Amino acid sequence: MIVRLRPHHLLCVLTYAGKGYGPAFTANYDGVVRLLAAGADVEIVSGPDDICVPLLAGADPHCLRASVDERDALAAIGVGQALGVSVAPGARLRLPAETVDKLRRRFAAREVRQACTGCEWSALCDRIAAAGFAGVALPGAPTWRGSGKS
Repeated sequence: MIVRLRPHHLLCVLTYAGKGYGPAFTANYDGVVRLLAAGADVEIVSGPDDICVPLLAGADPHCLRASVDERDALAAIGVGQALGVSVAPGARLRLPAETVDKLRRRFAAREVRQACTGCEWSALCDRIAAAGFAGVALPGAPTWRGSGKS
């Protein structure tokens, strides 16, 4: 199975805790996270992805705005540098627990958060990161406690 994600959603999945824009969005996001947790490959896409699907039917979905494309560009740089991989459309990667934890450590240290500037969810993500990612949907390695150590 392949999960199509735009670059900034590589950051969003780190703090996703079952909250969203509405019931359909949250149910869809839960399904995407289950696939990621089960080891699905991630294909990086440009524009709306598998998380965006429920929002696309609405009037003027924010998924299509230029500001979201800018967020993707910043996330691609940050995540790519953190993982030492290309995060460009067509690239494939996996998010095993060790990779999730590596990104969470960098997220908590604010090293990969350039794309989060101005995001309406940023305060929630700050609280989740400060709490050691307790209650998030995507599991990490069972031994990591959000210590901030690499």
